[in-house]
Amino acid sequence: MSASEAPPEARDPEIRALLSALHGQRRHVLGILEGLEADALHRPVLPSGWSCLGLVQHLALDVERFWFQAVFRGNHGVIASLAGIEDAWQVAPGTSPDAVLARYRAETELADAVVTAAATADAPLAWWPRDLFGEPHLHTLRDLLLHVVTETACHAGHLDAARELLDGRRWLVLT
Repeated sequence: MSASEAPPEARDPEIRALLSALHGQRRHVLGILEGLEADALHRPVLPSGWSCLGLVQHLALDVERFWFQAVFRGNHGVIASLAGIEDAWQVAPGTSPDAVLARYRAETELADAVVTAAATADAPLAWWPRDLFGEPHLHTLRDLLLHVVTETACHAGHLDAARELLDGRRWLVLT
């Protein structure tokens, strides 16, 4: 299942609804980038230096992998692998855009598998990164899904602005 396809079926109707909202935002992330050339995808857009590919890599690693694999599942191997990433927002020059987009799609598929395996939206988180965020402010899969939907939507909006700056294209503008 890719970020552009329908969400997998979860047993819990609330999880299905939240996954559906998340899939809409993931489709937006991928859709706004369609047709951009590799140099544009790598080009820094704002003074902070992030590129569209850097934002997608951030979504893959710092959002999809981190929240679902590390925080919800408590996968210690993933937690250790994320500790070795200095700045997910930075994509090495020459990195294939297809590789970054494929990583994002793969991480969304893994996240969906984790979420759909959960019996209920009330399922507790397995691990909390106190060193990063202090005391827990998310407690259940529901909280986590709402957080990821919000973060993905926010970054989809960033990509909208970046795309318009790069070539003038706008995503789903209602007039």
